[in-house]
Amino acid sequence: MSYSIIFILILAILFLASAIRILKEYERGVIFRLGRVIGAKGPGLIILIPVVDRMVKVSLRLVAMDVPPQDVITRDNVSVKVNAVIYFRVMDPNNAVVEVENYLYATSQMAQTTLRSVCGQGELDELLSEREKINRQLQEILDEHTDPWGIKVSTVEVKHIDLPQDMQRAMARQAEAERERRAMVINAEGEHQAANRLAEAARIISDHPIALQLRYLQTVQEAAAQSKSTTLFPIPIDLFKPFLQLEEIMEKVKKESPSS
Repeated sequence: MSYSIIFILILAILFLASAIRILKEYERGVIFRLGRVIGAKGPGLIILIPVVDRMVKVSLRLVAMDVPPQDVITRDNVSVKVNAVIYFRVMDPNNAVVEVENYLYATSQMAQTTLRSVCGQGELDELLSEREKINRQLQEILDEHTDPWGIKVSTVEVKHIDLPQDMQRAMARQAEAERERRAMVINAEGEHQAANRLAEAARIISDHPIALQLRYLQTVQEAAAQSKSTTLFPIPIDLFKPFLQLEEIMEKVKKESPSS
C-alpha cells in the first residue's frame, strides 16, 4: 500500500512539473492543443495539459538587431559597404509563431535585402547627406513586410557607410578645394569692403582737408608713444601752401610794378 501511495505521489509531481509553467512579465506563451492554437497566455502561472498541450515562449521586449555589412552599388555606380541596426518588437505572439518559422531570422534576412535595395536606388551623395530619409524608407518598408508576422519595426538606423580608398581620397580633395574656394571668396569680399571704405575715406578727406591734418597728428602721437628712438615724420605739403601762395602773389606784384 505504501508503494502505491509513493507511486501516485511521483506521478502527481511529474504531472505538476509538466503542467505548470511560470512566465515572466515580458513573456507570452502560445499554446498548441493537439496541434491547434488556442491562444497566447501569460504572464504568471500557466497550467498545461500534459501530452495534449505544447507551449512556445515569445518575448515581447524590444529587440536590437545588427544588420551585417552589405555590398551595395549605388545608382552612380559606386561600390560601398553599408550596415545598419533595426529595433523591433513582437506585437502579436500568435502570428509570430504561426505565420513564420523563425521571426528573428526572417526579420534579419528581410532587413538585409531591403537595405541593399533602398541604398542601391540612390546616389552616393544621397546616402551621405540624406541618411534620415533613407532610415525612414527602410523603416516603412520593413514594417510593411513584417506586419503579417506580428512584428512592429520601430526604428532603422544606418550605422556606417564604408567607401573605397580612392573615393575617400577624391572626396578629401573635393572638400579641400571647396574650402580653398570659400577662403578666396571671403578674401575677395574683404578686399572689396576695404576698397569701399578707402574710397569713402578719400571722399571725406577731399571734402574736409582738415581731416587729413587731424589724422596726421594722431599718427604722430601714436608713433611717439610707441618708439623711444629718433623718428622722422613727413611734413604734409599743405603746410607749405600759404607760403607758396604768398610767393606767387609777390611775383605778380613785381611784374605789375612800374619799375619792371
